[in-house]
Amino acid sequence: MLHLRMITPPDRTEAVVAAVESTVGTTHLVVLPGAARDPRGDLVLCDVAREAGDELLHELRQLGIDKDGSIAVENIDLSLSKRAEEAEEEAPGEPADAVVWEQLAESTHEESTLTITYAAFMIIATMIAACGVVLDNAVLIVGAMAVGPEFGPLAGVCTGLVQRAPRLATRSLAALLIGFAAAIIATTVFSLVMDALGLFSQAQLDNPRPNTSFIWQPDPFSFVVAMLAGAAGMLSLTSAKAGALVGVAISVTTVPAAANAAVALSYGEYGQMWGSANQLLLNLGGIMLAGVLTLYAWKLLWRTQRHRWKRVLPGREGPL
Repeated sequence: MLHLRMITPPDRTEAVVAAVESTVGTTHLVVLPGAARDPRGDLVLCDVAREAGDELLHELRQLGIDKDGSIAVENIDLSLSKRAEEAEEEAPGEPADAVVWEQLAESTHEESTLTITYAAFMIIATMIAACGVVLDNAVLIVGAMAVGPEFGPLAGVCTGLVQRAPRLATRSLAALLIGFAAAIIATTVFSLVMDALGLFSQAQLDNPRPNTSFIWQPDPFSFVVAMLAGAAGMLSLTSAKAGALVGVAISVTTVPAAANAAVALSYGEYGQMWGSANQLLLNLGGIMLAGVLTLYAWKLLWRTQRHRWKRVLPGREGPL
């Protein structure tokens, strides 16, 4: 269930209440006239099944509540209410399959903004991966994959393209490209420093490295895995199952490829550098392609289901 808290202009409160009451899957409606002070207006509270949340948010935005008032959405972790159970049963589909597009856009906006913290995580992850590359240590490679924050901007690009939000897509793509560029430059310098300290050597990079040589030798499986990871990542975001993102992060070699390219560049190993760059681009392209296709598939699925379930429930004026 989702909890909605709205500040509504007094002249639109009745329309908001009507929208809530006509939406299947809503309950616990509370109206407090004149309770809001900034901005001034009425306070309207309600709970709505996740499956019906996107439809209700769309109606509220059409009423201009997001511009002249406020709409806040929270996930309800526990609701002990018979009426809430009935509301969830009335709503179409299953909560885990529902996509709240406004929530998805907001979460990807936060994760896809170029910040000092984002850049720091990207640089640190790439440096960890550089140590894993030189030492041929798969544990360090997996750790670097888990630390890397690159899936946020990738999800932002996919969401921006599907939702036709060019600002989100552009901002996310800029964060992705600048983040990787900064990480590669910083890791190249890091590699030179480690070489000067005698901790890195070109011989280590040129060794067979059975555990990590795949990083700079892309093959068709690299693209297949990236596609699968992209689909899994978007499913995780749309279903609010964030735990799956860890598995997605350690299944693609984006950060390790950037690290291998940086170390190879520091030693003038251009063959490895270009191989790593190809691996990086192949993974990024596969993730974005799968992410866009997954989101389009969800849109088509929910549009089809809404047409199939359209009917009038007793006591409800709106469609299911």
